[in-house]
Amino acid sequence: MSDPAGGDESAPDGTDGDAPADAVGSNAGSADAEEPIEGGDAEGSAGADAAASTGDDADTAGSGVESVGVDGSPGGGLLGRLGDRVDDPTTAAVLLIVAGSLLLRTIQLGQRIFHWDEGRVGYWILRFDATGEFFYRPIIHGPFLPVVNNALFDLIGASDFAARLPVALVGGLLPLVALLLRRRLRDREVVALALLLSVDPLLVYYGRFMRGDVLVGSFAVAAFALAVYAIDTRRTLPLFGSAALLALGFTAKENAIVYVACFLGAGVLLLDHRLVRTARRTGSPLDALVAEVVALGRLLEEWTAGSRTRRWIERRVRERDPDAHWGRGAGFLGHLAVWVPLGAVGVVATFLGVVAFFYAPRPDLWQALGVASAGAAGADAAPALGSVLHDATWGAGEEFWGTWAVGGHSGHPYVPYLWDIVETLAYGSGVLVVLALVGFLADGYGEPRGTRSLVAYATYWGAASLVGYPVATDIQAPWVAIHIVLPLAIPAAVGLASVADSMRGAFASDDAVTAALAGLVVLAAVGGVAAPNVDYWNSASVEDKQVLQWAQPENAYKEALQDAGAVARDNDESADVLFVGTDTGRGTRLYVSDESSLDRMPPGGPSWHSRLPTPWYLELHDANVTSTPPEARYDGLPPADEMPPVVITKPNDAEELESRLDGYESRDYAFRLWTERVVVFIDEAALATARE
Repeated sequence: MSDPAGGDESAPDGTDGDAPADAVGSNAGSADAEEPIEGGDAEGSAGADAAASTGDDADTAGSGVESVGVDGSPGGGLLGRLGDRVDDPTTAAVLLIVAGSLLLRTIQLGQRIFHWDEGRVGYWILRFDATGEFFYRPIIHGPFLPVVNNALFDLIGASDFAARLPVALVGGLLPLVALLLRRRLRDREVVALALLLSVDPLLVYYGRFMRGDVLVGSFAVAAFALAVYAIDTRRTLPLFGSAALLALGFTAKENAIVYVACFLGAGVLLLDHRLVRTARRTGSPLDALVAEVVALGRLLEEWTAGSRTRRWIERRVRERDPDAHWGRGAGFLGHLAVWVPLGAVGVVATFLGVVAFFYAPRPDLWQALGVASAGAAGADAAPALGSVLHDATWGAGEEFWGTWAVGGHSGHPYVPYLWDIVETLAYGSGVLVVLALVGFLADGYGEPRGTRSLVAYATYWGAASLVGYPVATDIQAPWVAIHIVLPLAIPAAVGLASVADSMRGAFASDDAVTAALAGLVVLAAVGGVAAPNVDYWNSASVEDKQVLQWAQPENAYKEALQDAGAVARDNDESADVLFVGTDTGRGTRLYVSDESSLDRMPPGGPSWHSRLPTPWYLELHDANVTSTPPEARYDGLPPADEMPPVVITKPNDAEELESRLDGYESRDYAFRLWTERVVVFIDEAALATARE
C-alpha cells in the first residue's frame, strides 16, 4: 500500500516498519511500557512512568545474567553456550525451557488410553478422513482439531500419539509468550513465567490430552501477550497476529468468548483500580480521568511518531503555511483518520478469515473454491462461496448460540462446580496458585507505585475465571481449571522470582533464617510440581480423580482393544466385533439400531456414545462392528459358530455369556474410572492366529 507521498508502506500502520528507538531499545529507556491507561498523574514523563511501572533496574536493563544464572557464572554450561549463540541469556533460558516443555509433552504421548471425549472427537476425525465430509457440530466443540488432525493423519498416520500431537506442540510452545512480556516483567520473572507454563502439572497433563482447552487457552494467552507487545513496541503489525491467534482460539473451543469477556472485565477493573489510585493521590476523580486521557494521547502520539503518513501531512502543512503551528496536530489526527479504520478493518478481516477457513464445511469449501469437483460427473452444482462463508461465520455463530448460550447446558448448582474446580487447582496446580498470591502481594507492596498493571490485570483475569467458569461449564471437568491457571501464571512468576530474590539476598547477607525459609519454600515448590507430574504422567487411576475426569478408562483396556484390532485385521468373516446391548438404570448401553449411521455425523441411536472410546480404536483397525438390542439377550444372539471373534458387553451380562462363548477369554476393565466397567471376550484361537 502506498501513502499519499508515494512509496510503499512497510507496515500496516503506515510506520517505517520499525518501532521508534525509545520503544525497542533497553527496558530502562523504553517509553511508557504500560497500557494506554498507565498514565499515573499527568505530571510524570512517559519514560518515568515506564521505569516505575515495569520495575526496571540495573540487572534487567543490562544483560539479565543474574536472572538466569545459578552459580553466578553466566558463561558456563549449555545455557552459556546457547546464550552466546542467541546473544541474550534470558532468551536462551526460555528456549531451553521450551525444549524441555516439548519433551515433557511428547515423550510417551500415545501410552495412555483415550479418554471418552478423545475417542468421540477422534472417531469423527477418522470418518472425516474417510469421507471428506465435515461440518461444525457445537457438541464436539470447534473444528481446529478435526481440520488439523485430518491433515496430520494423512502425513504420519492416525494414532493416539498423532491425535494428541497438535495439543502437545501448542502447549509445549506456550512458554514462548513470556518473551513477549519482557517490557512488563524483569528478566528473572520472564524466565519464571516460562518455567511455570512449562512444568505446571495441570498444564502438562492436559497438554497431553486431545481436547481444545489447552489449545484455546494457549491461543488466547498468546493473543493477549502479542497485543501487549504491540502496545509496548508501538507497532500495529503484531495486532494482526493477535487477531489470528484469538481466531484460532475460537476454532479450538467456543469458550474463547469467555476469554474475551475476561479481557474486557479485567480491563475495566484495572482502569477502575488506576482511577481510584490516582484520585486518592490528587484528591480529584476528574484529575484522575484527565490523567488517563492524557496518557492515552501520549501513547498514540508515540505510536504515530515517524510514520510516513504523518510526516507527509506535516510536510504539506508546512509547504502551505511555513508559520503554521498546527501541522503536528494535523499530522497526528490525519494519521489516525487514515490508519485506524484501515487497521481495524484489517484486524477484523484477519480474525474472520481464520474463523471462516476452519468453520467452513467440507468438501463445500473446496468445491466453492474450485479445488474439488461438485458431485459425480458434475451432477450437483458447486455451492456458492458466499453461502459457504455464511455457514462458516453467521451460521456457526447461530449453532454455537443455540447449543451453548441459550441451551440447557448451564442449569446446575454453582457451589459443587466451584468446589470441584478449587479441588482440581489444589491437587494439580497448588504451587502455582500459592505463588500467584505471593506474587500479587509482593508486587503490590514491593513496587514504588503499587501493583504493576500487567500483574493486576492477570490476577483480575484469573479471579474472574474462577468465579465465572462454574457457570460457564456444562459438566464437572478438571480441565476447566486450565483457564484459571493460565492467567495466574503471570503473578505466580512474580512470586517465584520474589522468593528466589529473597533467598539470594539472604545468602548475600548471611541471613541464615531467611535463607532457610526461602529454601524450604523452593524445595516445597519443586516437590509440589515434580511429584504430581510423575504421578499424573499417563495416569488412568481413580486415585488421581481430582485431576482426571471420570470418563477415563483404565490403561489395561487398551491392550484388549489392540488384541481386538489384530483379530479384526485377520478375520475374514462378516462381523469382527459384537456389542451386546443392555438396559441399565442409566438407559440403553452399547446398542446402535443402525450401524451404518456411524459413517457420517451425527450418529444413530440410541447409545453409540456409551461405547466410547472403543469406536476410535476399532475404526483405526477398520473393524466390522455390529450389535444386538437389549431384548435379544440371550437367545437372540448369533449361534456359536457365527459368533464374532470379539464380544463386548456389560458386567451384568458377562456371566450368562461366558457359558455360551466356549474358547473365549474374558477380560474385565474399568470403563469409566469410578462408575462403569466393561467385559471383553476374545476368541483365543483367533487371537493366536492373528499373533502368528
